[in-house]
Amino acid sequence: MPLVAHTELPSFNRLRQEGQNVLSPDRATHQHIRELHIGLLNMMPDSAIEATERQFFRLVGEANPIAQFFVHPFTLDELPRGEKARAHIDAFYETFDQIKRDGLDALIITGANVSHPNLAQEAFWQPLTEVVDWAHDNATSVLCSCLATHAVIQSHHNQKRTHMGNKLWGVYSHRVMDRKHPLVNDVNTRFDVPHSRFNQITREQFRQAGLKVLVESEEGGVHLAVSQDGFRVVYFQGHPEYDTISLLKEYKREVTLYFNRIREDYPPFPENYFSLRNQAIFNEYRERLESAKSRQEPMPPFPEALVTDTLDNTWHDTAEAVIGNWIGLVYQITHHMRNIPFMEGVDPDNPLGLEE
Repeated sequence: MPLVAHTELPSFNRLRQEGQNVLSPDRATHQHIRELHIGLLNMMPDSAIEATERQFFRLVGEANPIAQFFVHPFTLDELPRGEKARAHIDAFYETFDQIKRDGLDALIITGANVSHPNLAQEAFWQPLTEVVDWAHDNATSVLCSCLATHAVIQSHHNQKRTHMGNKLWGVYSHRVMDRKHPLVNDVNTRFDVPHSRFNQITREQFRQAGLKVLVESEEGGVHLAVSQDGFRVVYFQGHPEYDTISLLKEYKREVTLYFNRIREDYPPFPENYFSLRNQAIFNEYRERLESAKSRQEPMPPFPEALVTDTLDNTWHDTAEAVIGNWIGLVYQITHHMRNIPFMEGVDPDNPLGLEE
């Protein structure tokens, strides 16, 4: 149901232009509908910070429960930021102190760029741990995306991610492993999820940590898992929030890095993403790019306009359904006071009342 544009964040206008239902605060106050407050800890680099906002705002706003969604973006001061991103954050983001003061019903934590093999050496490590610990005591559920999943499992379960040798990059088929869990209720038993990562937490590591795997792939590994209590922490390794063109933009970025001699090898195609037609277009483009590079000429215009309208999105409907289930479950068990995690009678160690 509708997002509420409670700030001047530009993403609200972008979502309105896409047809998303976004309420003004005045209209929201005249609706006798319960509101939910969801935090978005956005740790993505400057180049992706606004796109990531829109991706998660879109999924939340498309969820099914009858509620008004106030999404509260914030970030970590320890993450390096350029002038433009810092201005955006200063204008539209809340501080963690504000979040702690006012409370949240649920929290989403995005991925982040890293520069060390050991995540514990990253500048965001300690402040992220503080946010997760606070959320465990004060929010109904925390949803971790990709790198956030790796960081939380290392910090709270002592399971370090492993490098896969090559990048897992593309769109992969997944199967629901526990069809009775409410998070995957009424979703396709097999569905696609995009992945883009060099590292993984394996199924065995999830098991050793006492976590329950709900969705996995033969090619992509575990995508969706939950904490031992069944709901307090939800882990994504894939990127169901990705737009249709997200992998295209990543491919363009890697090709540009190659042309500028920052990347040594020409990037492969994301798997299961480009049609044969689109691969032919990019193969022909590679020939022109290699020629321009050898002649020290400018990089030829990237032919994204030729392929954008032919790209298929085979994951968004299921992503929307899973997020809808997550928010619906939060709605059912959270306290009406946003700084109290559960309504009376809910067992924090088994909040969904699941049978073992």
